[in-house]
Amino acid sequence: MTITRRNLLAGAGAGALALTMGRAFAEKAEFNYKYANNLPVTHPMNLRAKEMVEAIRTETKGRVDIQIFPNNQLGSDTDMLSQLRSGGIELFTMSGLILSTLVPAASINGIGFAFADYAAVWKAMDGDLGAYIRAQIAKSNLIAMEKIWDNGFRQVTSSTRPVTTPDDLKGMKLRVPTSPLWTSMFKALGAAPVSINFAEVYSALQTKVVEGQENPLAIISTAKLYEVQKYCSLTNHMWDGFWFLANGRAWERLPENLRTIVARQINAAGMNERADVAALNATLQKELADKGLVFNKTRADAFREQLRRAGFYAEWKAKYGDEAWALLERSTGKLA
Repeated sequence: MTITRRNLLAGAGAGALALTMGRAFAEKAEFNYKYANNLPVTHPMNLRAKEMVEAIRTETKGRVDIQIFPNNQLGSDTDMLSQLRSGGIELFTMSGLILSTLVPAASINGIGFAFADYAAVWKAMDGDLGAYIRAQIAKSNLIAMEKIWDNGFRQVTSSTRPVTTPDDLKGMKLRVPTSPLWTSMFKALGAAPVSINFAEVYSALQTKVVEGQENPLAIISTAKLYEVQKYCSLTNHMWDGFWFLANGRAWERLPENLRTIVARQINAAGMNERADVAALNATLQKELADKGLVFNKTRADAFREQLRRAGFYAEWKAKYGDEAWALLERSTGKLA
C-alpha cells in the first residue's frame, strides 16, 4: 500500500469500515481485543492499523479480532492509558513522552534537539536504547512491541509570529502534551507552556487559549491545525514515536503461537507506517504552504546552547540516570 493524499482523504471511510468489519467478525472470534489511539483516521497509523487487523484476522483464522477506536473515541490519552492498565482496552499506541507519567524512562527519546536525523533515531530506538525503554515499560505490566511507530520530528506553529531563535519563544503561550519533559524544555527556552490533551488542541488554538503548538507535519496536516495557525517553524526540536502497547494480562491470555503472529503483524505495520510518514514529510511542507502556512528554518545549535545554559540537559541526565543517558548519547553524541 502506498500512502497518498487521495487515500489519506479516503481514510475516514476506511476507519469506519474497519470498525464495522471488526464488529462483524467479533462474534466468532476467540479473542476480541480493542485497540485505541488518539490520531485521526486519515493518519498513516490508522490506515496501516486497518491492514494489520485484517492480516491478524486472516493469519489467526479468525481467532483474534481487533476493533480500532481512533481519534480519542475512548477518551483522552490519560483516560486511555488508565483503561489499558485496567484491561478496559487491550491495545493502545502512545507517545513515550506521555507514557513517561507512568514510566519515566519512556520520554528519553524526546530530549530536546538530541537527534540530528532519522538515522540517529532508528539507531537508538531499534537498538539498545529502545530495548532499555521496553524493559522499563514491562515493569508496569505493559508489553511494548519491538518496533516503535513514527510520529516524526516536531515543529512549532503559531498564530502570532515565526520562531527563528530562542528569543522568539519568550512568553509564547504554547500548547504542549501532558508531559513534564515538554514543559521543562519549553520553560528552559523561555516559553509559557500549557498542557492540553490532543483532543482539545484545535479548539484551544481556535479560541486563542494558546497561540501556538508543536507537532509533526503529518499531524498538523491530518488534524487540520493549519486552519488555525499561520506560521510553521521547522525546529525539529524533538523526535517522537508511538509505542504499540498491550495490557500484560491480555497479552498473556493469547497462546504463544497467536502472540507471535500478532506481534509480527504489529511490527510489520509499524515499519510500513514509518515509510509512510517519511514519504509524507517529503511532500507535506509544500502542501501545507499551499494551504497558507508560512514556513521558516531554524538553527538547532542556538536552541541547544540555550538548553545547556538553562541546565536542561544536566537536569534530565540526573533524572534518567547515567545508564539511560549513556545509551542515548551513543546515537546523539555528547549533550550534557
